[in-house]
Amino acid sequence: MPPRVVVFDLGKVLVDFDYGLAAQRIAACALMSAAEVQRVIDHCPLLFRFERGEMTNQEFYHEVCATTGFTGSYEEFASFFADIFTPMEPMIQLHRQICARKLSTFILSNTNDIAIGLIRRKFPFFANFDGYVLSYQHGVMKPDAKIYQVLESLAAAKGAEILFLDDREENVAAAAERGWQVIHHQSVQSTQTRLLLECILNS
Repeated sequence: MPPRVVVFDLGKVLVDFDYGLAAQRIAACALMSAAEVQRVIDHCPLLFRFERGEMTNQEFYHEVCATTGFTGSYEEFASFFADIFTPMEPMIQLHRQICARKLSTFILSNTNDIAIGLIRRKFPFFANFDGYVLSYQHGVMKPDAKIYQVLESLAAAKGAEILFLDDREENVAAAAERGWQVIHHQSVQSTQTRLLLECILNS
């Protein structure tokens, strides 16, 4: 069954990112080394709280300041923290090809308000989706079933009507349990091959 909705993860699928860049910039105005700062902000309990929407931007900033000794302003921190992304152009081109086939496309991402603000401003491709399910807006993160339910409701689709691309195996597995078609994104070439097999791209 060909899908009618294609759902993309954001990080490591459409944009690459490196929290090491943020850690280096924050550390220059803090009491910790870059490695120590990265342990504070990269895939840690503090970041997960932020990406579940349990903290405001300012609360996250103040928590990082209290933990690392960062002395810069909120504006400086937001710039340092968010400017870590680079577009993955081959995947963005695949998205354009999918849109040309008149399929609906959505983003389903574990992310935060500071990051999304920068991505919206900096990367025009982000505006070209039919909808967005962002963890901080819904208080839940992949692979929790609730965030997949939000996507199904927004897209008015379920089961095999949906094809989901994500780089994390646990997120793909949770979608597969709901009957979604899935691609565990590991390379542009392998994902492109699967999309061709599904007749979603022009051969």
